[in-house]
Amino acid sequence: MELLNIDCLGKPLKLEGSPAGWQQLHWDGQIVSQKQGSADGLKVHVFRLHDGSHQTDIEVRLETYLRWQPFVLDYRLVVEDEIIASGQRLTKDIERQTPTKPAVANKQVKPLGLLALAFKLFKSAKVIKVVLAGASMAAYSWLFSFEFAIALILCLVIHEYGHIRAMKRFGLQTKGIYLIPFLGGLAISDSKLNTRWQNVVISIMGPTYGMLLSVIAFIAYEITGMELLAGLAVFNALLNIFNLLPILPLDGGHIIKSIGYSQNHLTGLIVCIAGAALGVYISYALGLTLLGILLAVGSLEIIMEWRYRHQSDLLPMDRYGQIVSAVWYLLTIAILAGIIAVLASSSDNPVMQLPLHILRG
Repeated sequence: MELLNIDCLGKPLKLEGSPAGWQQLHWDGQIVSQKQGSADGLKVHVFRLHDGSHQTDIEVRLETYLRWQPFVLDYRLVVEDEIIASGQRLTKDIERQTPTKPAVANKQVKPLGLLALAFKLFKSAKVIKVVLAGASMAAYSWLFSFEFAIALILCLVIHEYGHIRAMKRFGLQTKGIYLIPFLGGLAISDSKLNTRWQNVVISIMGPTYGMLLSVIAFIAYEITGMELLAGLAVFNALLNIFNLLPILPLDGGHIIKSIGYSQNHLTGLIVCIAGAALGVYISYALGLTLLGILLAVGSLEIIMEWRYRHQSDLLPMDRYGQIVSAVWYLLTIAILAGIIAVLASSSDNPVMQLPLHILRG
């Protein structure tokens, strides 16, 4: 991942690194230094450059002192024993940075390229979104009913809107919400994530908005007695609790992966295994067979990939971020499961009991 990008003799000096301990330094797109060793601590990159204003090569030295959790990078750039740049970078700086992209040469518009340009304009005019939304409404109305289709699309839109709000909170560019018939919804961003905290917040805000919808519908049902509101609350809760299962590419898979992969030591792996085992045990103890099976499969997949965590370009979370993420995740699941259990036990309507039966397999 990109740790630093500053000016050096009129050209960009970029430092890349990984929690695995390697660092690579680029000047004007060329590798000038590489270091391997301890992830934290002092690293000094020394290299020589030829500058047009000097008849001989000049010595450049970049000194960095890095701590990954919580992330702090102190740096000092020295040219010919003169300090020309120094400073400190924190997690918020990594979150706000925009990765550099190679320049793309301008191309002349050819006659055959006008068709491709027209297609891009067609997509950018939001026609695709309208077509997909209409197709989703028709598909769900055909499978269930028009009223249920409206409720389901409402649940999907609010869920995806939570993702969009989180993306905008981090200053990421978004393309909006796409409703995919029979598959749900999709919130698309044009920007690249920089930290695992961003990945957690963006992933969990969809189920959080969905949880709020279920809570509001449940309260409204308690006040009015309208079973339509109860059905909205319970099926929306089921939709979001499945989305929180630790299975990629579901939101729960991204959340658990970001928490587990932020652990630099064996302790993190032990915590992941213990948490997965506890979740499976609780699921079976409550008779939620299907949930227990999916939880076991998803957790095993994430644990098996734990060894490759240092190859990611995302900045790991510190201990505080890991704890907040875990509590947020578990609390959201608990509230959604609570709504399903309460409505199933308080109503004789088999429709209200269906989500609980599904979870029990």
